[in-house]
This record gives sequence, C-alpha cells and structure tokens, in this order.
Amino acid sequence: MKRILGKNGPLVSPVGLGCMGMSGAYGKSDDTTSIETIEKALELGHNFLDTADYYLAGHNEGLIGQAIKGKREKAFLSVKTGQLVAAGTNGAMGPGSVTGRPEFIQNAVFYSLRRLQTDYIDLYTPARVDPNLPIEETVGALADLVQKGVIRYIGLSEASAESIRKAATVHPITALQIEYSLWSRDIEKEVLPTIRELGIGLVAYAPLSRGFLSGEFKTPEDLKDSRVNMPRYQGENFYKNLELVEKIKSLAEKKGCTASQLAIAWVLAQGDDIITIPGTKRIKYLKENIATEEVNLTKDDLHSIEAIMPAGIVSGTRYPERFLNALNR
Repeated sequence: MKRILGKNGPLVSPVGLGCMGMSGAYGKSDDTTSIETIEKALELGHNFLDTADYYLAGHNEGLIGQAIKGKREKAFLSVKTGQLVAAGTNGAMGPGSVTGRPEFIQNAVFYSLRRLQTDYIDLYTPARVDPNLPIEETVGALADLVQKGVIRYIGLSEASAESIRKAATVHPITALQIEYSLWSRDIEKEVLPTIRELGIGLVAYAPLSRGFLSGEFKTPEDLKDSRVNMPRYQGENFYKNLELVEKIKSLAEKKGCTASQLAIAWVLAQGDDIITIPGTKRIKYLKENIATEEVNLTKDDLHSIEAIMPAGIVSGTRYPERFLNALNR
C-alpha cells in the first residue's frame, strides 16, 4: 500500500530504492544487474527511485534513464543536486563543496533530464543547505522550475528546523530527505516535529546505517569502501556497535524476519508520513527489502527494540568530524 509523501504530495511506495550503490559508492557494481534491479522494482510496484546528479558524474542517472525507458509513468524520480564533487573522490563530500545558487540549479536540472531521458523530475532536492546563501533564494529557483513544469515537487535534505521553516515560506516543501534509522535519531528532537507541523513527508535514507544493521559485517576489515572513514565503523566503535546488532539479529530471528527487515520495519513504524530508501544493486536484496512491508511490529516488539537501541546509544558519529558541519544547516 502506497503512502502520501507530504500533506498534499504524491502517492509513493513505502520502501523505495536508493540507487547510489549502483555507481561504485560501496564497492564494484555491474550496470546490467543494476538496470535489472531498477526494472524489477518498477515491476513490483515500487516506484520511488532515488539518485543524484553527482553519483559518479551522472552515471547513476544514466542507468535509471535506461531502466525507465518506455515505462516513465511507473517511476517516481527523486534527484538531488548541488554537491560539488572533486575528481577522483567517487562521490565523497568535501567541506565547502555545496552550492544552492539559482544559476547552478537551473542549469544542472537540464543535464539530469537528458541523462534520465525524461522531460520532468518528480522530486528535486538540494543535497545540502548552502551556508553562503539564504535558503529562500535556492527554493525560489526551484519554485521557478515547478512553474515551468520541469520539476513537480521540491525537497530539502539534511536541513535544520530553522531552514525548513524559511524554505516553506517561499514554496511548499514536499519532503525532507535525511538519515534516519535505529542508529541515527537526532531528528526526533526538533526536525521531525517541525516537518510534521508543516505537512512535509520524510524520506529516510540509510535505514540500515549503510548496511551495518544487516548484521553481515563481523570485523572492520569487511568494509573496503568509503565506510572505513566513518567513525561508527572504526576500531572500538565497530565492536561496540556490533554487540547491538547481534541483539537485533536475535530479536529478528524470533520475529521470523531478517535483521535488515526489522530495522527497516522500525523506520516505517515511526509514522505513516515516512518512507525509506534502502540502497541495493541486486534483485535478491530488493525483494527482501520490499518484503519488509509485511513485517508487522507490535507495541511489544517496539519496546524490545527500544530497550536494545535507545536513541543515542550508537558509538561514533555517522560522518568524520570535518563533514559534520554540512548537516543540520
């Protein structure tokens, strides 16, 4: 059953597909397999496809463009923009590498349209809030694109409650994309109440905390990509967090589901105004993620999960220190 994204937004699948990993963000990927995974998501009625123009310099959008050819009406395209990526960093974010300048956005969107092989984008989102520009100017540029029919809905990502309120004075904001999982619950204090007050939907990315909550990683050496630079997956933090995941795995086994499904189901259980976009590049895991919608968490289940992973229990931050200033702006 689909959910309404935002107060007056579109109907989208509760479990969407995060496509970033299809462009080398977490190890090698195969284009043919990735395209087949996107096609299968649409075949199964899961229409929310999330990408960004900076995922391997547009490669990700190109994959989606091929996958949705001839079936554009089945897809809801969510595209992020405005993150300037240095050559060779494979999507890594650097300090000061964000722009929300109107001229940049109004130019970038047309390159995205070309790669996606479409004449409109459903949800267009600045990847981060530009610290050197009033958010109202960025949203004003997006509102102009709505008027032109180039995009249908406006999103924000990793924005503070203050920025969200300012943005909403210029044009209705349909969704906030932000990390939200059993491990990342900072938004519960201020951001989540704010978007609910304003009728903005939540698109929760990294519901599995970049795969760690699946329980598949046993040592730091199992991670051979950008995750090795993230404090949560390093040294003592890794093993402290692994203990929590093992408890979640045990709870999932009793429930008759996987640890991944339990973690995704927890996110969806936090409100009907929330959808989530676990990333995968394989049909096997896509089907497992989609099956989460059949996992019904009771009040007792939620209490048990909370007892294991209360807010703030995770060891280590989700990004290195130098990247944290780009969050909650």
